Amino acid sequence: MSDTLAPAPDQPKAAGRSALRSLNFTPRFWVSIVLIVLVALFAFVGDMLYPYGSNQRVGSLFDEPTPQHILGTDNFGYDVVALLMASTRNSLYNGLLAGTIATFLGVFIGILAGYIGGWFEEFLMGVTNIVLAIPAIVVLILISVSIQGTNLQFLKGIIGMSLVIGFTSWPWTARSVRAQASSVATREHIDVAKLSGARTFGILLRDVLPYLASYVVMAWVLQVASAILAESTLSMLGLGPSGTASLGVELHWALAFNAVANRAWWAFLPPTAVLTIISFALLYLQSSLDEVFNPRLRRGKKKNLAKAAERRAEAARRLAAEIEAEVAP
Repeated sequence: MSDTLAPAPDQPKAAGRSALRSLNFTPRFWVSIVLIVLVALFAFVGDMLYPYGSNQRVGSLFDEPTPQHILGTDNFGYDVVALLMASTRNSLYNGLLAGTIATFLGVFIGILAGYIGGWFEEFLMGVTNIVLAIPAIVVLILISVSIQGTNLQFLKGIIGMSLVIGFTSWPWTARSVRAQASSVATREHIDVAKLSGARTFGILLRDVLPYLASYVVMAWVLQVASAILAESTLSMLGLGPSGTASLGVELHWALAFNAVANRAWWAFLPPTAVLTIISFALLYLQSSLDEVFNPRLRRGKKKNLAKAAERRAEAARRLAAEIEAEVAP
C-alpha cells in the first residue's frame, strides 16, 4: 500500500506544471521580457561597473564622444552614459510606483462598484466619469506646479511626481474592472459564498479578484508605461522632479541648451532611444499577455485549431456515410 500511495505528493506539482504549460508564452512575450531585463540591468547594475558617476563633472558643455566617454557629456559636463543610467533608474522607479498606485485604486474602486452595484456603483462611476471628463494633462500640470511651490522636498522629487501621476491615472482601470467584476458577481460560486456566510471583502479577495488577475496584470503593465510617458512629458515642460535625473529631465535640458541646433545628438538621442525601448517593451508585453491568458487569441494554436476542425469535419462525413450505408436497403 505504501508503494502505491508514494507518488501522491507529486500530483500538485504535476498539476502546477500543466497549468504553467497551458499559458503558452509566445515569442512576443519573451522578446518584451528580454528588452525589459536588459533595460533593468543597464539601470540598476550598469552604474556599479561604469567608472564615472552621474554627479561627477568630467567635461564641459556638449563634449563630443571619446573612448573614455562613449556618449560624450551633457550641457553641465556630466558623462551621458552615467547620467542615462541614473535617469533610467529613476524613470523606472516612477513608473513602478505610479503604476502600482493607479492600478490599486482602479481595481479597488472598480471591484467595489461592480460587485455591490446599485446606487453605490452609480456614485463611484459618476465620480470616475467626472475625473475622466477633466483633461489629465491639465490636472497633472496644475498639481505639479502646486507641489513645486511647497517646502516638502520629498514631494518635489520622484516620489511626489509618482504620487501625482498615480492618483490621477486610475479612472480607466476602474471602469474596465467594474465591467469585469459585474460579470463575475452574477456567477454561481458567488451565491454559494454568500450563503456560506462569507463577508464582502473576503468574497472580493477570494472569489472575485482571482478571476480578474490576468486583467489586473495587463492593466498594471499598461499603467507603468503610461506613468513613465507622463513623467517624461511633464519633465520636458519643466515641471518634472527637481534635483532628480530622469529621462524627461535629460530631454528638457537638451532642448533648453539647444542640443539639436548644436548637433549634439548624444545629448538627446540616447534618452529618446531608452524611453522608446521601455515604452515599446511594456506595450509589447501587455499585448502579448492578452494572448497568454486568452486561449482564443493564441497565434501558435491557429494551425492546430484548423487541423482539429478538419478532423472533426472528416469524422462527421464518415459518420454520415456509415449511417447512409446502414439505412440503405
